[in-house]
Amino acid sequence: MLPILIKNATIVNEGKSLVQDVLVRGGIIERIDTNITIQGNYQEINAEGLYLLPGVIDDQVHFREPGLTHKATIGSEARAAVAGGTTSFMEMPNTNPPATTQDLLENKYAIAAAGSVANYSFFMGVANNNIEEVLKTNQKKNEVCGVKIFMGSSTGDMLVDNYVTLTRIFGDSELLIATHCEDERIIAANKALYPNPDNASFHPLIRDAEACFESSFTAIQLAMRGNSRLHILHISTAKELQLFSNMLPLAEKRITCEVCVHHLHFTADDYAQFGNLIKCNPAIKGPENKAALWEALLDDRLDIIATDHAPHTWVEKIQPYQSAPSGIPLVQHSLLLMLQYVQQGRLSIEKVVEKMCHAPAICFQISKRGFLREGYFADMVLVDIKDKTLVSKQNILYKCGWSPFEGHTFPASVVYTFVNGEIAYHNGKVNDSVRGRRLTFERG
Repeated sequence: MLPILIKNATIVNEGKSLVQDVLVRGGIIERIDTNITIQGNYQEINAEGLYLLPGVIDDQVHFREPGLTHKATIGSEARAAVAGGTTSFMEMPNTNPPATTQDLLENKYAIAAAGSVANYSFFMGVANNNIEEVLKTNQKKNEVCGVKIFMGSSTGDMLVDNYVTLTRIFGDSELLIATHCEDERIIAANKALYPNPDNASFHPLIRDAEACFESSFTAIQLAMRGNSRLHILHISTAKELQLFSNMLPLAEKRITCEVCVHHLHFTADDYAQFGNLIKCNPAIKGPENKAALWEALLDDRLDIIATDHAPHTWVEKIQPYQSAPSGIPLVQHSLLLMLQYVQQGRLSIEKVVEKMCHAPAICFQISKRGFLREGYFADMVLVDIKDKTLVSKQNILYKCGWSPFEGHTFPASVVYTFVNGEIAYHNGKVNDSVRGRRLTFERG
């Protein structure tokens, strides 16, 4: 690789925005300074007027491989990720077969090594009957992002409701435990109240705030009892927010949480327009929840912004409500959506970088990523906040071929995405020769 010299970029990093140059050599950020000059052959990029951010790290995606590749593949969705400025992802275990053994987990790493343009890590899946397999992951605590427990059912058949299993995992896992929290008993009781729901507006009534709160509360009790490292995914309700604190720096928190872009953007009022296209678990709920999530994001009770990218085919999603699967494809447009909110004055671009880049790296203890620092991997994205991006069938890169944002124009664009110092995306095109790397972690 030739060295790359990025000139006059507005660098957004660690709460500051400064116009500087960045020199990348051998996949690493070698120098950040003003007026950098070098000798020899190199590629120069004039970034005047553009913003240089660390590459987004998405801590929750579903790329569907193996077994569900009619919906997506690791390769196809990684291409969409880099087109949207996401350079690293952590993928969930509810594939077919699910990643519930060490061999199946390593198979996913092999697939990614062969075909992912973005950096990658994969969660080890917990089932009711695989405790010993899960605990073997302790031996790989610097090679695997965490273990995943579905404490509520979603796509796939991975519900863990055995209290003995839960207690053992929370007591003995040395890795971060990520949870999907919805209480199945409450959901079942709600289904009895609405025996024949015929449209997606019933979804937040069936999978309601109480179901989320009770399950999140249980997870926190288990984590406190076992002194485990808990990360609760996709918080969607105002009520759950009382469970979280902003009293400690993120690096010192033992219990952390994530909010997803669709819960910050949509409300239950949007089912009338989008129907099943925004059906997801946990459900998008009433406007009061969205308002509370924004407040908690800005005051740091919510630690990370992610996507829960979960593609299904168009044919699957347009089935009747009860048959249509839950999940939304989002990874290509998450950064653009948050930059739209920057333009609207809802949050600062520095806060976007904090929640989408720095915080995942801190939360998961990722080695040398998530920041623009000398000596770190050159995972970066150059964005133009004066440009526009119209989402259309022609530029949607998800294998499923659709997005709830189709027809929408974002007031920004991704100009370049760099993965380990290589140009993975530029000018509307993915460089399919680039290969991401397995994420590593710095855990004691």
